[in-house]
Amino acid sequence: MKSVCLYFQVHQPFRLRTYRFFDIGKHHHYFDDYANRFLMQQVAGKCYLPANKVLMDLIMKYGKDFKVSFSISGTALDQFEVFAPDVLESFRVLAETGNVEFLAETHAHSLAALKSRNEFNRQVTYHSNRIKSLFGQTPTTFRNTELVYSNDIGDAVYDMGYQTMITEGAKHVLGRESPNRMYCSASSPELKLLLKNFQLSDDIAFRFSNQNWSEWPLTPEKYVGWLKDQKQDDEVVNLFMDYETFGEHQWAETGIFDFLKGFPAMLLENTNIKFTTPSELANTLTPHLPVNIPDPISWADEERDLTAWLGNEMQKEAFTKVYSIENKLNKINDPGLYYIWQYLQTSDHFYYMCTKWFSDGAVHRYFNPYSSPYEAFINYMNVLSDFITKVDSHYDSFIC
Repeated sequence: MKSVCLYFQVHQPFRLRTYRFFDIGKHHHYFDDYANRFLMQQVAGKCYLPANKVLMDLIMKYGKDFKVSFSISGTALDQFEVFAPDVLESFRVLAETGNVEFLAETHAHSLAALKSRNEFNRQVTYHSNRIKSLFGQTPTTFRNTELVYSNDIGDAVYDMGYQTMITEGAKHVLGRESPNRMYCSASSPELKLLLKNFQLSDDIAFRFSNQNWSEWPLTPEKYVGWLKDQKQDDEVVNLFMDYETFGEHQWAETGIFDFLKGFPAMLLENTNIKFTTPSELANTLTPHLPVNIPDPISWADEERDLTAWLGNEMQKEAFTKVYSIENKLNKINDPGLYYIWQYLQTSDHFYYMCTKWFSDGAVHRYFNPYSSPYEAFINYMNVLSDFITKVDSHYDSFIC
């Protein structure tokens, strides 16, 4: 094993305010400005700013030997600009080092790839241009929302000109193969695929502070030992996780920032393993095998499928309904309405409606601000009903 690809997802949704049935037709402000500002500034103080400082310190100490990659959703970028400009500036400073690669994704952190090729392409293009304007990089690697991937999605990503895509190293896809290799799409072989090593990633993201875990406490020495123990012919361990792992999901009191400082230092000073970015890997590695993925996979739950977002009738109804107005919005061409529609596409809204409360229940409860998935569904559908009425009104005026 020759390298580690350390990638972080940065995302915050625009949370909906409590929107009751009797608000429909009366109030058209859908988002909870107070909660969005409060939570963004809270996460900025607990995670983004201190974690960015740790990364900058590592870059200053180790130079080109330490590299990381980020995918920052458009909804997070929008909130940085309004609620936490110091966070945006700290990412710009990281970008200027040349040690940080920024990936493309859907602007609204949406599941548009499953429903609308046109909307998918539009969001990805917009997001890529935004990354270029903010950080001076044109992304060459794509990360789809929730790591959702299939052959068809890979084809769409390749058609947009991307050379690499990252997704989940799902066991039912890989079989006996290792996630620690470069692969390619079975339907678009020129598209290279980097697959998440979910075991080693989740050891940090989910298990780090779990004192009932047999490997607790996780130290840099122990973790680097696991990296060294990977198979000799493995090429890269892809460590993909939410950036909010550091300080938000795993609080500072757990020692997570000491770990973030310590494990790269331990790796660089005691092994021949190096840190690389997706674009570097795309330029140096040859695909080991094509992977055929006809049905979409994701990062979520034991099944690694779409059921966390589209597994019940509530989620399917909401998902279908929000895309039912796409053609009208395209004809109206109103930027304000389009922006609201994008925010309503964000995958979090459907995740809140998840009714999977079995082995994965703790994960779903942690990220869910509603008391029940049914409350999430009702609130979302009330908002969507009002918004659709608003779109219909504009459309009727447009065609008259």
